[in-house]
Amino acid sequence: MANLIAPMQISLLAMVVIFLVLSILIGVIKGMVFLMPYVAPPPAKPKPAGGQDEETVAAIHAAMAHHLGQAPHQIHITRIQAH
Repeated sequence: MANLIAPMQISLLAMVVIFLVLSILIGVIKGMVFLMPYVAPPPAKPKPAGGQDEETVAAIHAAMAHHLGQAPHQIHITRIQAH
């Protein structure tokens, strides 16, 4: 019987410690949310449609060629439009 009591006491103590630590963490997180609420950043300004840099166009060209299963010199992109 003594062989069962010691492990049960250790298990109970471990569960109590874990529960207390989790309760403290929940309280700290709720306190942080109360003191420092989340503020969404302002929306990003859209870039002008005509100003595509060469790296972006090259990446789109390579991705489309791979998707279509063709060599990059076989396709020609005439217009890139963001939706």
